[in-house]
Amino acid sequence: MKILYTNFHQGDGGGHTTYVMSLARMLRQRAQITVAAPRGSRLLAEADALPGVQSIDLEFKGRPFQQLSALRRLRALLRKEHFDVIHVNGSADHRLCMLATMGMGAKRPFIVYTQHTDRTANSLGVRMRAKWGTNRVICVCGHTFRRMKESVFRDEDLRVVHNGVDTAQFRPASAQASEQARAALLPAALRRRLVIGSNAGTASYKNWLDMVTAVSLLPDYLRDQVVIMIAGKEPDDEQRQRVIELGMADQVVFTGLLEDVGPFLAALDVGFVLSSRLETISFACREMMASGKPVIVSKIGGLTENVTDGRNGWVVPPGSVSSVVKIVSEILKNRDLVAQMGIDARNTAKREFSLAQFVGRTEEVYLERRLGSDGHLRLTS
Repeated sequence: MKILYTNFHQGDGGGHTTYVMSLARMLRQRAQITVAAPRGSRLLAEADALPGVQSIDLEFKGRPFQQLSALRRLRALLRKEHFDVIHVNGSADHRLCMLATMGMGAKRPFIVYTQHTDRTANSLGVRMRAKWGTNRVICVCGHTFRRMKESVFRDEDLRVVHNGVDTAQFRPASAQASEQARAALLPAALRRRLVIGSNAGTASYKNWLDMVTAVSLLPDYLRDQVVIMIAGKEPDDEQRQRVIELGMADQVVFTGLLEDVGPFLAALDVGFVLSSRLETISFACREMMASGKPVIVSKIGGLTENVTDGRNGWVVPPGSVSSVVKIVSEILKNRDLVAQMGIDARNTAKREFSLAQFVGRTEEVYLERRLGSDGHLRLTS
């Protein structure tokens, strides 16, 4: 099978990059993989470094003349490579792939579109992509599936395939590894504190400032037992100023973007993802749980498909700082609770989040290209 993965995001790309690279790493042994992404993106760099994977720099967004040039290059690539499947991961690359495959007839690749967010649209362009540029839609969680059933994609073939994480890579760290991670990431005075952190980034909708606000509201004797760590893009000036206004500048550590989040996760006691919107299943949440960390999540999107309240984490109403204050207070008064819930988080990850399940179910969607309209397997590909 020949598969082309596309994504329009420049820069880091967040969960989209993790998603595509997880599939590419696992499938490259039994499929011919090509990844097309913008020059300078993390996705292109990682694909370029992966043996057995072909990488193509392609700009999916830009001015009309740039789009025309990209369309010509993509058409030439499709004619040359004869892909069986094109797996698109964003609106801009989906649009360009739809245009590039028009007129290909029976030679047109099977187009799979993954909906990574809960945003839906009803524009003419989206309607065109749904009607003429989509064979299957992968929804990364049940929440996304329900949202898509209310969208212009409602009549398309929708499949739920939950994102997976490598539970061999993301696993509980030894006590020594945790100490070393704290020594590398935290000032000496903060290393013995309860470390609450998130690798979900600093975008405003991630609501990480709710955690900072919650800890600032704790009584002094409790607040001084906590440090917050945030991995991802550095916060902007306004966000930093808010941390200062809350009197938390000495208790919040920003690591910046990390090539390897392993040490960061090893340093944590408790994770959090407090998004207010756009969130679906959250790779960050699943990575923290696989690493044996209970996670505090907001009741938004697909986050509650990861966490069972009171068992492997905690669920709070979105924007409810008071709920976060209560949970952090309870944790500080009963640290043993964290260890037990962390074990349950790890067991949940191994049982439900495995990379093998994710890749296998995605591959099953690809193989549906061989099914006729009556649902029976075609004898020719």
